[in-house]
Amino acid sequence: MPHVLIAADADWLIDDVRSALEGPDTTFAVCRTGQAVTVAATQQAPDLAILDLQIGNMGGMATCMHLHLEAGAGRLPRVPVLMLLDRDPDVFLARRSEADGWMVKPLDAFRLRRAATALLAGERWTEGDPAWTAPMPSLAGSLATDPE
Repeated sequence: MPHVLIAADADWLIDDVRSALEGPDTTFAVCRTGQAVTVAATQQAPDLAILDLQIGNMGGMATCMHLHLEAGAGRLPRVPVLMLLDRDPDVFLARRSEADGWMVKPLDAFRLRRAATALLAGERWTEGDPAWTAPMPSLAGSLATDPE
């Protein structure tokens, strides 16, 4: 049963992600600030974190980096992160934060399901940057290096 953590402050985005990934065995936690993500992940470790780049007080990039740092320090398990980007140039930010996958809005249910399935299987999902082929970080918490 996958537990998905969604971090966004836009109701429409939360609704779109939930409706695309809803299933009989899927549970969700919703955070409206980036700072709340660590608390929620501590209470129940998600199988997948979906972070909007534009979360109010602590954006998706900082939240993604924080999750990876906490996992590297052994305070949280390693969680794959899917970053939701606003435009193609934001791929740079997703790569720098070492997100495991990203997609550019507007979203659709088919792409969201494919991305979530790939990340839950330990694969990457990237849009707007087909050259990104670095391996997934290990579950031991080490971070992948930037191929450039």
